[in-house]
Amino acid sequence: MIDLPTNKKIILFDGVCNFCNDAVLKIIRYDKNNQFVFASLQSDIGIKITNHLGIDTSKIDSIVLYEPNVSYDIKSSAALKIMKEFGGFWNVSQIFWALPKGFRNVVYDFIAKNRYKWFGKKESCMIPSKEVQERFLS
Repeated sequence: MIDLPTNKKIILFDGVCNFCNDAVLKIIRYDKNNQFVFASLQSDIGIKITNHLGIDTSKIDSIVLYEPNVSYDIKSSAALKIMKEFGGFWNVSQIFWALPKGFRNVVYDFIAKNRYKWFGKKESCMIPSKEVQERFLS
């Protein structure tokens, strides 16, 4: 398999999506306990992880939250679990667990389907700044 940090939660994201890149930078800012690391779905490590998990990224257009040797989540469940870790005001987001997963994911899929149109797309994956580079798997 791949050598992954076992004490971190791994977030796989669309590296060419402006919305997704902005979300990663927000997660880094709110992740006070330094528990998340990142890789783009398009990167070699991202592809290895999704293959290991059996995720077909051509069929699942989603963020992936992977906790090695524990579990992984996609779509709205991944987003809600990430926001839960921020505490404070972000705890309000946990009310969405009361909604059926299917409904949550319809909303998630609608945003995912339109993200390039609404927020734009990069030609290539973002290159992390030196300040946050250690938070990205390679």
